Amino acid sequence: MPEKMIPLLPCRTVQPVVDFYTALGFETTFFQKSPYPYAAVERGRIELQFFALKEYDPQQSYSGCYVVTDDVETLHTAFRAGLKAAYGRIPTRGLPRIGPLKDMSYGMRQFLMTDPGGNTIRVGQRISEDQSMRPAPKEIFARALHMADLFADSKEDLPGAAKIIDRALDRTDEHPTPVQELRLLVLRGDIARRLGDEGLAERLLKRAADLPLTDAERKSARDALTRLAELRE
Repeated sequence: MPEKMIPLLPCRTVQPVVDFYTALGFETTFFQKSPYPYAAVERGRIELQFFALKEYDPQQSYSGCYVVTDDVETLHTAFRAGLKAAYGRIPTRGLPRIGPLKDMSYGMRQFLMTDPGGNTIRVGQRISEDQSMRPAPKEIFARALHMADLFADSKEDLPGAAKIIDRALDRTDEHPTPVQELRLLVLRGDIARRLGDEGLAERLLKRAADLPLTDAERKSARDALTRLAELRE
């Protein structure tokens, strides 16, 4: 029999976590309240289990797991639709939340979602046979995007990602391409919103929306433009 690994993830209370995964199309396969709260959910070959800790702080959580799929676009669309139906909107900050699709520097196209327990589930699809971490680009703005994406979506260091982008956008000796500027502004606006700075987020996102782009540039920046539209809803 082939081996199977099932993540056991913490939360403060089980029911909100179960409700979140139910919205994503998961089936609850086990649920108990005593002698201690515990639940298991399953969707296809994805199985997750949760246990409750009364003193657990979801805002300080670093737990999670990585789900590899052959169709990340379909899962992202389905999960967003399920969350919108359950919550009346697509949550993009706070707990719970779901992030945008991105092509990462380690050969994966992925998105992140964080449940009410603070567990971050990364869902990704291979887009390259080379799964090793790519070296950071030497060009200034490509490097800034590369590092900011890693800080925001892998290290989950939002202040660190913000500093990288701010340094790049403040340069006066060199200027990014329109697509680079759009991606930097959208990511920085997203970070500002997640950090609770609505005024800065609105200014950055408006600046991004006002950038003139050619059809080819809009095609190249498809993911950033999709995220921009979500953040401005």
